[in-house]
Amino acid sequence: MSSGQSEPAQPASAPAPQIAVERALAAATCDECIVIADESSSANLRWAGNSLTTNGVARSRQLTVIAVSRSGDEARVGVVSRAGLREDQIADLVAEAEHAAADASPAEDAQPLLTPNAAGPRAAAWDSPPAATEIGVFAAFARDLGGAFEVAAAGGRKLYGFAEHQLTSTYLGTSAGLRLRHDQPTGRLELNAKSVDLASSAWAGLGTADFTDVDVAALEAGLAERLRWAERPVELPAGRYETLLPPTALADLMIYMYWSAGAKDALDGRTVFSKPGGGTRVGDRVASLPLALRSDPAAAGLQCAPFVIAHASSRETSVFDNGLPRAGTDWIADGQLAALTQTRHTAQLSGLPVTPAIDNLIMTVPGATDSMADLVSRTSRGLLLTCLWYIREVDPQTLLLTGLTRDGVYLVENGEVTGAVNNFRFNESPVGMLSRITEAGATVPTLPREWSDYFTRAAMPPVRVEGFNMSSVSQAS
Repeated sequence: MSSGQSEPAQPASAPAPQIAVERALAAATCDECIVIADESSSANLRWAGNSLTTNGVARSRQLTVIAVSRSGDEARVGVVSRAGLREDQIADLVAEAEHAAADASPAEDAQPLLTPNAAGPRAAAWDSPPAATEIGVFAAFARDLGGAFEVAAAGGRKLYGFAEHQLTSTYLGTSAGLRLRHDQPTGRLELNAKSVDLASSAWAGLGTADFTDVDVAALEAGLAERLRWAERPVELPAGRYETLLPPTALADLMIYMYWSAGAKDALDGRTVFSKPGGGTRVGDRVASLPLALRSDPAAAGLQCAPFVIAHASSRETSVFDNGLPRAGTDWIADGQLAALTQTRHTAQLSGLPVTPAIDNLIMTVPGATDSMADLVSRTSRGLLLTCLWYIREVDPQTLLLTGLTRDGVYLVENGEVTGAVNNFRFNESPVGMLSRITEAGATVPTLPREWSDYFTRAAMPPVRVEGFNMSSVSQAS
């Protein structure tokens, strides 16, 4: 029997990401439209003082609409993104992007949208549900971590840190008929060991796709060794030292260099990669060793999207390149600068091949097989770093960077680590440093300490650098 009152309206639910893309494209009245739906799930563990403290899971979704209005050779672009969008809000989001395009200035990077035949390969099926992670991704890792807690406690050490895992499914659709999808797993582990009095600390980190490749016992053993080294403190002044950089510290410097290697800025004379008098330094020798610095979306353990996913245009990326294939690219080959990150637009300006940015970075040296321990054994006197942090740019023309050492700087004498020294502020250009790398070891996966929030897929060797500039003593711990 009816009460005479209507039922309250139910809120519209969020559609599946593929449906959201299709709804947005169908609602578009602009000349062209690009829609990107990102669905993410994440899980995390945190611990302190040899005990797990918190864990959690979360989900998020975001829809980005890129409206393109064309008039002759000109194109105007409007970009709007929203999180947690309901189905009944999609048309309004599209209208907002179209309004932004109408008010925009002509886009400098305008290009035709890619057709399905010209786009990169999809890495997953368009119609399948989004991939998802859960707390169970840490099952074996958490068991091993519990064992590390026991070992650390027995040795008078305390472990702190966190583990995070994220899985993002990205759906890219355009009015030109493009439908591409990529599932990206991203994991990172940061483990810090401290002495009981908390006076000494050591850090280790690792990027991982699924936590099945994490050797917790080995990480804890390495930290224990570093804390033993710290039992003998040594004070050293600022100066230039022969310095051994572990893969994590090298990764932080190389990633900043990679981020600074945009062709547009080089062509405009703004960077260390600008050629005096005009053009770029592509083809110049930049390293003393025949090293290679490259990116490859198919690199084992470091896989990333095989096509461009651009939510907005910048000097390094272009929304018009969405779907552009990414392939293995040498940025430095045999010690020479081989390429800069380019959009289709900047490639037309530079006359160089199109080489879009890729979300991993790998350095290798031919024939290098040694470990850091091997490099230490051949050091008569020098410094061994753990990691770098608070890295900032001082001069873009030379790419001079400054920053601090952290969680352990060690003195090496006659092939052995003899103590821990004070922290330093450094002033170094990663480009200038390349010519002073005199020895390198085997390339291994690593996690950059400073840039781990943004870039987790890296593999680097340990290296020996002549005259690394420790510009002042730091009180940072």
